[in-house]
Amino acid sequence: MAELLYWRDTRTSGVVFTGIMVSLLCVLHFSIVSVASHLALAVLAITISLRVYHKALQAVHRGDGANPFQAYLDVDLSLSREQIARYTEQITAQVVSGVTLLRHLFLVEDLVDSLKLALLFYILTFVGAVFNGLTLLILGVISAFTFPLLYRQHQAQIDQYVGLVNNQLSYIKAKIYSKIPGTGASASSKAKAE
Repeated sequence: MAELLYWRDTRTSGVVFTGIMVSLLCVLHFSIVSVASHLALAVLAITISLRVYHKALQAVHRGDGANPFQAYLDVDLSLSREQIARYTEQITAQVVSGVTLLRHLFLVEDLVDSLKLALLFYILTFVGAVFNGLTLLILGVISAFTFPLLYRQHQAQIDQYVGLVNNQLSYIKAKIYSKIPGTGASASSKAKAE
């Protein structure tokens, strides 16, 4: 995945990025059923055409008429019992972990965590009013293929600015905590006075 996002193989990353973006833009304008059926028809048109072409070459004695996709048809897709058990165990562990987390958050096992989730969903209501979910997905794909490359190319400058921002945030936090009664410098000076 990192190979794709860092554009180490430009051709592969370009094909994947273009394919994802074209698919998302098509789904943005047409129904997903329509997009899926058109993609399936396009793939079938290409594969059937190639198969008929090879048969035609065999008819005029210029080819052996072999299926051009035979190498893919010969690939063994079966899974051993151990692989099935391992994948099932991994999926089950992920599902149980997710359900446990949802139970923890929605049934208010920890009030602070549930309030954080409520705040997140409250913010998402505003994001949802401005953006469509598909638009956010498109922006996410563009960001995933853009930001890692930009970071790799300008890492020194970005790290410098992030360090400056972190220093400013630490300074602001310290200033805020020092003004809150019972925390920071005011609490330590109060403790010394007593």
